[in-house]
Amino acid sequence: RAGNDRTLEFAARSGGTLIPFVRLDMNEGPIEEATRCLDLGARGIKLHPRAQKFLLNDERLAPVFELAAERQVPILIHGGRGLPPIADDLATLVDRYDAQLIVAHAGIADLAALADRLGGKAGVFFDTSVWSPVDLLGLYRLVGPEQVVYASDYPYGQQPASLLIAVRTARLAGFDEEQVRDVLAHNADGIANGQTPREPSAPKGIDIFQQPMTFARIHQYLSMATPLLWTRQQDTVGVLGLALNACDDRSNGHRDELEQIRELLTTAREMWRALPEEGDDGDRMAHTRATFRLIHLADIVAVTTGA
Repeated sequence: RAGNDRTLEFAARSGGTLIPFVRLDMNEGPIEEATRCLDLGARGIKLHPRAQKFLLNDERLAPVFELAAERQVPILIHGGRGLPPIADDLATLVDRYDAQLIVAHAGIADLAALADRLGGKAGVFFDTSVWSPVDLLGLYRLVGPEQVVYASDYPYGQQPASLLIAVRTARLAGFDEEQVRDVLAHNADGIANGQTPREPSAPKGIDIFQQPMTFARIHQYLSMATPLLWTRQQDTVGVLGLALNACDDRSNGHRDELEQIRELLTTAREMWRALPEEGDDGDRMAHTRATFRLIHLADIVAVTTGA
């Protein structure tokens, strides 16, 4: 309750810039809390089955979806890591109550099944807050652009990576400029303004992913680097060095992208080497995250540079 009160207060102070969602704990009177917050100005409901340890077949969810449909507000639900398959139970709730739904993190916990059950359904959306460009490319081939909304997942996902990954993957998947704008703003504006959801068009993504071999090598090395960094180990394997050396391949016609990657990784390597082993844990985490963001940006460019 205290967290919801803070959210409502921040939204009120923003003068309409922030749109508050109420987060529900299924063990603490969820319908009463949702009703209270909606009456105070909340305009959506947030559910997080992993953090709050409930499954999508939980009977307590039915009245939540019923209330959302009655009050005509969307439900935003965690669809990322740490979940069992969720598509069948979630689709049953959406169909039964005709509730508007936003599946966070592109629904990667059960992406193919979610797209099979909910793709093409007006009023169901998937947000773009993921780390892997491949996940978004996998989503775009299964749902239409009208079902995709930009998201960052702050503080874990921040600018410019969250924007870069959304734009570059959408363009690689064949979205035109109007559809890119829909993903970045118009689809979310429609939800916020209570507009009737548009019928989704056919998916535009690619079934077969291709990339220049140089960028495939860089992506492989950066995928190896990430778990080392997150576990606060030094790069004793030398994977960033291998990725940097791969940037010397100028035979593929993508010199600008290779130079961008080189600049990002050169800085990331210096920051990684300077990662403090002792001291304030908050400072160490901030240093680690800043280093990761540089590597992440480089990887986004590597994965989304087409053949």
